[in-house]
Amino acid sequence: MNNNDKQKIIKRAKKVLKIETDALNALINRIDNNFVNAVEILYNCKGRVVVTGMGKSGIIAKKIAATLSSTGTPALYLHPAEGIHGDLGMVTRDDVVIAISNSGETPEIVSLLPFLKRFGVKLIVMAGKERSTLTKMGDITINVGVKEEACPFNLVPTASTTAALAMGDALSVSLLEKRGFNKEKFALFHPGGSIGKRLILKVSDIMHKGKDIPVVAEDALMKDLIFAMTSKKLGITTVVNKNKKLVGVFTDGDLRRLLENETDIFGKRAGEIMIRRPKAVAADTLAAKAVEIMERHSITALPVVDKKNNVEGIIHLHDLLKIGVV
Repeated sequence: MNNNDKQKIIKRAKKVLKIETDALNALINRIDNNFVNAVEILYNCKGRVVVTGMGKSGIIAKKIAATLSSTGTPALYLHPAEGIHGDLGMVTRDDVVIAISNSGETPEIVSLLPFLKRFGVKLIVMAGKERSTLTKMGDITINVGVKEEACPFNLVPTASTTAALAMGDALSVSLLEKRGFNKEKFALFHPGGSIGKRLILKVSDIMHKGKDIPVVAEDALMKDLIFAMTSKKLGITTVVNKNKKLVGVFTDGDLRRLLENETDIFGKRAGEIMIRRPKAVAADTLAAKAVEIMERHSITALPVVDKKNNVEGIIHLHDLLKIGVV
């Protein structure tokens, strides 16, 4: 590829992004009472939000439905062509329909109108033309029109679909805030992904506890320290005082450093060589927070303690990696 061709590609790509950026900027001044009323209708919907669109708009409709569903507003996608051949049966009187059509004249969507009107289903229209069949029949119209498409022929849905998608996000996030939808609720809808794990998994769900906790007394000898670390396979042991309170930890890294600097280590006792006042977490700490502490202090394991500093468990970075929190 010669340099001239490269420059043409770069120029076209920049122009596409400029056109789509301008399209999004134009939407900002259209956030008005129509938008507010649309949010109110969706918020008060007793059924589900049914999002419909044809072709490229259909793809955008699917994404908007998915975003609504994952942020506390039950939603589904209805293919308009399938709708007029039986799938309209999924739409109930309590639902709200969002119809996306740049022209406002998409035949498959227009064909749905008699049914929607007959059963009094609320209709929110996202269209690119303010005067069209859909906008006349909609309860609320949100203008997502664009000055031009990003394709050189001004035909391929590009800027228009970007605008519709962004407006759908604006609706979804506005609803999210109005519902008081928080991180914990979001995680409930994403239990299988890393997002959900980071938001709902707590240290208590992952930590090693009971007989799996490596622990020695302050007066334990080096051989006891090494045995505790190796037998539990965590590379660390907690050190407790006579009242069973955590006073320190000793790790395989500490052992290596000790071997580099000492000639006779086996006469040492835990209280002499342990790391005092170690970093620790409570059992109800989010696992993601434990990861943050480990990364900040360059450590791979943390003791888990209660309010009285009793050792309740150990959480290791390997376990966090294994379940996908990291």
